[in-house]
Amino acid sequence: MSAEPRPPRLALTTGDPAGVGPEVVLKALASPDRPAAPVIVYGPLAVLLDRAARFGLRPPQDLGARFVDVALDGPVELGRTSAAAGRAAAGAVLRAVAAAREGRVQALVTAPLNKESLNAAGHPWPGHTEMLAEAAGTPDVAMMFVGGGLRVALITIHRPLRTVPDAVTPAEVRRVIRLVHREMLVFGVTVPRIALCGLNPHAGEGGYLGREEIETIEPAIAAARATGLDVAGPLPADTVFVPAQLSNFDCVLAMYHDQGLPVLKHVSFGHGVNITLGLPILRTSVDHGTALDLAAHGKAARAADPGSLLAAVGLAIELSRRET
Repeated sequence: MSAEPRPPRLALTTGDPAGVGPEVVLKALASPDRPAAPVIVYGPLAVLLDRAARFGLRPPQDLGARFVDVALDGPVELGRTSAAAGRAAAGAVLRAVAAAREGRVQALVTAPLNKESLNAAGHPWPGHTEMLAEAAGTPDVAMMFVGGGLRVALITIHRPLRTVPDAVTPAEVRRVIRLVHREMLVFGVTVPRIALCGLNPHAGEGGYLGREEIETIEPAIAAARATGLDVAGPLPADTVFVPAQLSNFDCVLAMYHDQGLPVLKHVSFGHGVNITLGLPILRTSVDHGTALDLAAHGKAARAADPGSLLAAVGLAIELSRRET
């Protein structure tokens, strides 16, 4: 009988120290549902010790993990954005990425960042995906969420809605289609069936409600099909998620963040997982934000449900084993 493969070593970042990330990490590490794998935690150790004492959680030293301290360089107040919080959060991610690229860990799992704190710290990235792409030296990435039996990837990610139509170019749509097709192999899907949403209501209604489908999206689909990829669309986003329609596809490609993710989060919030496609390292993350508003009112401990982080750890282990 063959031995059970050794679990991968994971880097786990604590997210923005002013949000619920530290509590989520502490709760996940203490959970009886925690998947078995060695974990190295990157983040401000002083914050973890403070939150454990403040909210009656098990202290870091009792959680069976290694800790790499990313010290704060200024005051951080629970529930408030700050440059110090942004620097610590980004520093933890970048150190964990370096560990992954050097082979010291096999996957990266991240708690949420706060974009305002990142900006206050002078960082240009609007989120993890863009930060990781730059740190890994590859622009060919995409965001995908997995949960509730759905896989939803995005053509555009963190940008103002008014800028989305200009960002949906034929080249960008073709790029993300190719990337999703290639990366679906990690999920065990060898011939993925991809549904591509339209940009406008009713996928433009033949040009009556917008011409992006005709002038941008349809040519990109035709180019993808010409190379043998199985892509359907552009499909109206309000019906592509109907179960009878969805059963025909392995992944849905939405044009923008709030087109595809509300549906997935409705069916899986608290247990969904964000995965960055295209990186040379494996990265998963939670499906929620920093919840600074709750943390500011003393509700951080109650808001810190570890379900999504546990799911992200479990998926990182599963996908890492498939890659080896």
